[in-house]
Amino acid sequence: MSATPLTETPGQEPAFQESPFRDFSKLCVHTITTKPWSIEEAAGHFSRSGIGGITVWRDALANRNIRQTGELLRDHNLSVVSLCRGGFFPHRDAAGRQAAIDDNRRAIDEAAELGAPHVVLVCGAAPGQPLTKSRKQIRDGIAHLLPHAEANGVRLAIEPLHPMYADNRSAINTLGQANDMAEELNSPYVGVAVDVYHLWWDPNLEQEIARCGKNGHLYAFHICDWKTPTLDLLNDRGLMGEGCIDVRQIRSWVEATGFSGFNEVEIFSNRYWAEDQAEFLEKIKHGYLYHS
Repeated sequence: MSATPLTETPGQEPAFQESPFRDFSKLCVHTITTKPWSIEEAAGHFSRSGIGGITVWRDALANRNIRQTGELLRDHNLSVVSLCRGGFFPHRDAAGRQAAIDDNRRAIDEAAELGAPHVVLVCGAAPGQPLTKSRKQIRDGIAHLLPHAEANGVRLAIEPLHPMYADNRSAINTLGQANDMAEELNSPYVGVAVDVYHLWWDPNLEQEIARCGKNGHLYAFHICDWKTPTLDLLNDRGLMGEGCIDVRQIRSWVEATGFSGFNEVEIFSNRYWAEDQAEFLEKIKHGYLYHS
């Protein structure tokens, strides 16, 4: 992990403005994190802050020329880290499964136009359907997409989600399950996105991160924090240092694999979306430096 030397008074957090070691070249912020900003506004603010990367959510591309948007981001010296999101493969009827395949094909096309190296997959689950069946539909859906992904040079990153979402958002709930699926599919175009919000609780996390890295499957690393109490299971994520996740420890496990990619801040928060986004961005930078 890249060290950030700090001088601290015992028991007192260092003042952000006084730190001379501010390096945001490996910081990436998701467009959903600063949701009130347009992608053009986000690009300008991120660039002026020295942030190195941006992960684009598909809603931010609505009514835009995607190729030109990618060029705009690179003109702001931002690396396009990922496109979010694809997935949601399981459905109880064939028409729903085919619609999901079609939408994922479009996501791959969008990533290629944007210049994003991979699409993050929130894999989905079908309420009322056994998880084992949903997992098979996820595996089959990804396998079906592989020729299209390969033809476009776009990788697919399976993101395991916290078990609280197993009913309708993802039947892939541990890093072990994601590793199993990536290994089974056995393609250089299939890997994993590790998100601390979803995986921090897993007693096997260190070993599974090592396994993921050894296989060359670690494509993305997402950071935020888990607040207590959590007021909304989707839209109440915290800034790094605001909750109970040891982000630094998990980051050290990720970087021990040789991962040298971006640390992607992905925060869904009704509270933070209601704030001045420029002030929120300063809080993100502070949390990144001192708590990740």
